[in-house]
Amino acid sequence: MSDNPSFVLQGIEKVGFEERPIPTIKDDEVLVEVKKTGICGSDVHYLVHGRIGDYIVQKPMVLGHESSGVVSKVGASVKHLKAGDRVAMEPGATCRSCEACKHGRYELCPDIVFAATPPYDGTLARYYRIPGDLCYKLPDHLTLEDGAMMEPLSVGVHSVANVGGLRAGQNVIVFGAGPVGLLCMAVAKALGAARIVAVDIVQSRLDFAKNYAATDVYLPPQFVQGETKIQYSERNAKALREQLSIPERGPGSIDLVVDASGAEVSIQTAVYIVKHGGTFVGMGAPEITFPVTTMLVKEVNFKGSFRYGPGDYQLSVSLVSQGRVDLKPLITHRFTFEQAVDAFNTNRVGKSSDGKGVIKAIISGPGVSVDDN
Repeated sequence: MSDNPSFVLQGIEKVGFEERPIPTIKDDEVLVEVKKTGICGSDVHYLVHGRIGDYIVQKPMVLGHESSGVVSKVGASVKHLKAGDRVAMEPGATCRSCEACKHGRYELCPDIVFAATPPYDGTLARYYRIPGDLCYKLPDHLTLEDGAMMEPLSVGVHSVANVGGLRAGQNVIVFGAGPVGLLCMAVAKALGAARIVAVDIVQSRLDFAKNYAATDVYLPPQFVQGETKIQYSERNAKALREQLSIPERGPGSIDLVVDASGAEVSIQTAVYIVKHGGTFVGMGAPEITFPVTTMLVKEVNFKGSFRYGPGDYQLSVSLVSQGRVDLKPLITHRFTFEQAVDAFNTNRVGKSSDGKGVIKAIISGPGVSVDDN
């Protein structure tokens, strides 16, 4: 059975619309009619490079994984959902039996089936099959766009609350004021952080961050000729400390640093700026020069953060439902399904033809209006 139009990555720099079969669900699954999908940097990376690390696109793959929709069909053993329910979709199905899954760290499952990660298809289609327990009902006052944004918000929740262990009254620095960085700031604010410092090399992003969730912003200096990255990072941390009156220890020092930039100098600066015994969370470039002695002497807790785990989606829905996190200012561009090519091009350029900068672009499902929420 067909009638499942899908937006497919067919090769590097090559995408197109294809008609795919409507998936057949198992007893523990639901069929969701996808209504809203956000474009993630990983989608664009696969389009441009055909791979991310060891994940290589070797056959055509439906793009998209930041999605919400309406339940169309429910498997026999799914009891908490019914046809017509509006849901946010957690796009990673795990084996549930490996050591990682049994220890409650299912994001580390070696057999995870993650949408739009080779070799698995994503959600930019009319229908998507998903385990019922990975669908989260949206309260009536939340929109389907809110639902699609639960995926990147859950990345922020996982980094700040789950891995970072942020507590109310602590101080946070976030490197990178793109979508994930902004959401990390929003989570920190929602959880009661005393100070939230946004760091970015683009002033307009800092301006947005200050109006959105940051208490302070910092624009790093330029490199000096002949300066190594480590030398720059030491100087950068010193300037950051002096400019914003950040002590090395005690009250006012930085409890948690989140890197949402991936830049080598951001990770280096983070080690220099975080307090003794503080925590660093992030994902960065595959290989970097790292001030390991400083990290060891300061006993910095250096942690990776990958996607999201148990409870992260539920907390995300709760924070938005309570009004503690406002996702709407982050959605800057909207496209119909038929405009998906334009959506990806706009996201790659970073701004639309009218000059408006992209934070998050949302693509509606087939036949869905951009105004239908």
